[in-house]
Amino acid sequence: MTSTARRALPAALATTLSAALLLVTAVLSTGTATAAPITDFDPGYIISDAVMYDSRSMSAAQVAQFIATQGANCRPSAGNTCLKDYRETTPTRPASALCASAYTGASGESAATIISKVGAACGINPQVLLVTLQKEQGLVTATTGKPASTYARALGFGCPDNAGGVCDGQYAGFANQVYSAAQQLQRYAANPNAYAHRPGAVNNIRYSPNASCGTSPVYIQNQATASLYNYTPYQPNAAALAAGTGTGDACSSYGNRNFHTFFKQWFGSPTGNRTPFGNLDLVQATTPGTIYVGGWAIDPDVSSIPVHVYIDGAIAGQLMTSSARPDVAAIYGNARAGYGGTFTVTAGQHNVCAYAINSPAGLNALLGCSTVTVTNRTPLGVLDVVTAGPGAITVGGWAFDPDTTSPIPVHIYVDGKITQGVVADGARQDVANAFGGMGATSGFMTTFGASDGTHRVCAYAINVPAGLNVETGCRTVTVRNATPIGVLDIVDAASPQNVRVAGWAYDADSTAPIGVRVRVDGAVVHTATADASRPDVGKALGVRDATGFDTTVALTAGSRQICVDALDAPTGAATAVGCRTVTVPNTPPTGAITDAAADVSGTAPARLVASGWAWDYDVTTPVTVRLAVDGVAVGQAKASATVSPIPAGAGRATVGWSLTTQTSPGTRQVCATAVDSPTGVTASLGCASVDVPNRGPFGSLDVVSLSTSNGSSSLQVAGWAIDPDTSAFVAVDVYVGGVYAGSGVANRSRPDVEAAIGLGANRGFDITVPVTSGAKDVRVYFINSPNDGVHPSIGWPSTIAVP
Repeated sequence: MTSTARRALPAALATTLSAALLLVTAVLSTGTATAAPITDFDPGYIISDAVMYDSRSMSAAQVAQFIATQGANCRPSAGNTCLKDYRETTPTRPASALCASAYTGASGESAATIISKVGAACGINPQVLLVTLQKEQGLVTATTGKPASTYARALGFGCPDNAGGVCDGQYAGFANQVYSAAQQLQRYAANPNAYAHRPGAVNNIRYSPNASCGTSPVYIQNQATASLYNYTPYQPNAAALAAGTGTGDACSSYGNRNFHTFFKQWFGSPTGNRTPFGNLDLVQATTPGTIYVGGWAIDPDVSSIPVHVYIDGAIAGQLMTSSARPDVAAIYGNARAGYGGTFTVTAGQHNVCAYAINSPAGLNALLGCSTVTVTNRTPLGVLDVVTAGPGAITVGGWAFDPDTTSPIPVHIYVDGKITQGVVADGARQDVANAFGGMGATSGFMTTFGASDGTHRVCAYAINVPAGLNVETGCRTVTVRNATPIGVLDIVDAASPQNVRVAGWAYDADSTAPIGVRVRVDGAVVHTATADASRPDVGKALGVRDATGFDTTVALTAGSRQICVDALDAPTGAATAVGCRTVTVPNTPPTGAITDAAADVSGTAPARLVASGWAWDYDVTTPVTVRLAVDGVAVGQAKASATVSPIPAGAGRATVGWSLTTQTSPGTRQVCATAVDSPTGVTASLGCASVDVPNRGPFGSLDVVSLSTSNGSSSLQVAGWAIDPDTSAFVAVDVYVGGVYAGSGVANRSRPDVEAAIGLGANRGFDITVPVTSGAKDVRVYFINSPNDGVHPSIGWPSTIAVP
């Protein structure tokens, strides 16, 4: 839709749009483009569909600001109007198949309002309309006002090159031009194959209106690019691209080159991955040791992006644009462009910067930097109490941080190593009285185990939220710890699964019963509490009676050492109170086959299903059960399923097993064995005899066809047959008139049979046999396997008359 004369607008119209925006005000800068060669122009992909049809990329206010900034140097004169000052009374246009929303006309609408409303009505990006205005007439950056005749043909719509620049009068007028151009771009998209340049195909595209300048093949990747070529049907030649924004040669055209250049300079890449923009609104010290960072950011290519926050040159964290910013939404249409978050810092001055991260890749945008000063007072506290008990140390004191009303952590170190962390949240009215009400809940007290000897104990008040921690005091204490005593009285291994272990244990450092643990061959297998009544021990030692333990453990076969340790009350250290060695005999596994049967349901091959239980007295893990059919091993399983009731002789319910295997007709001997865990030797669980019935083949006689040639006749007999008892193909015998006539095998492809029955596609037969004249009945026999003399047959329902 561009004229030949308009190809001579190469250089003077290039400006740039800065994406730095403060809150809702777009701050734009202009500059003159250099004549560097254009190296990123792709003739097959000038603009993406997403960008072309992004009708919400700019609001009316943003379009107005853009036009005002780009046309800031424009000076009107008599009869000549700048684009920023242009106004027109517009008609109302109803919604249509191409422009889905109605355009409500108004008196004295600005060019920006017209562009924004047309974009919304017709679903075209206002940026595309602005760039088209520039490449067609240079209206956006013109430095002098233009006459009405220029506005009448503002987008070159209806002004074909081959008409010498003469425009169709029905499209005259600025608003008419903008609406008609946007509508036409949608018309191209609605009818992609009705125009000369088609998406998804190789198109021979001219370099110039001058046909002698030639063409080159271009694969147009998408509809938006095809629409640009249908609007301006030329591609730039090498000279036009080498000239940058300048003039090429006599065969150069500039419309689509300039579209690419202007769009990229003003709005970023027309094929996507546009640069994000936004602002760092607020950097503020909130509570001592923290700062709040907030603002907004938008990436035109995605709905939400990360914002990286740097503090003093190092990344401090990431925030996402997810909070509501109605002020930003009023300009850009992105309702959730806000970001904000709190970061912990040390006291002092900090430089904070925020960057909008380009998605999925590309140039990240600096949203702003700010300097903030953060204060942080150190905590106060005193270590009041450090006392030693048997195997333990008790520590107490108070600590608070003037920067917070919440309790703070206190770390306790013993001999230079952190031992305990507590929160100073106990009542300390004395502290509050001394510090003007601060520290009313600042007390702490804790007790922890410690080894015998002299220890240095220190407490540190932890700075909130960060900063220098304060030592509130150190003390030296000496800990003395009595070793627990006891005796292992009984180890009774009469029942390997319930070996009785009994004795007593006592710790003079504790008023409560202490713990004991049982070790088997060095490994801890059980813990208990020595709280059973032992009056004999109480009388002998002059202590409480609750010192006994009496528990059971399970043992596997073999020689086993059983030891019991008494656990020191303050420290948890273990002291052996006795060991015994016992020999546990190996007991073979036991069990049974409780059920064995043939499963011949449906058309699937016959199966044997056997189940039962098995248990090994010597182990707690499930027993392995092996199954054999007619002396041949067919599988194994773990006896771990739950059975009810628990079988007599089994020690638990989880001893069930079940095995299934494919079989053939006949009497089958099914036997099961259990594998002894310690030795690997198998023990018989029994056998069962199972009769597997011979189901016989089945099938269909689908075709009986008579053929006669040269006085001889033959019959074609076709159908299908399956024997569910074997995977082999079924033999088929053909009888004609009660006399054997021939045979074949059902091994031809019958996918319909496979789809219906599922036992393989090659189940069809097609047999031709000779016949003599007369009335003949036809019957096929399906030969059973194994052959028990019974062969199912199917007869043709009518007699065949053979001439």
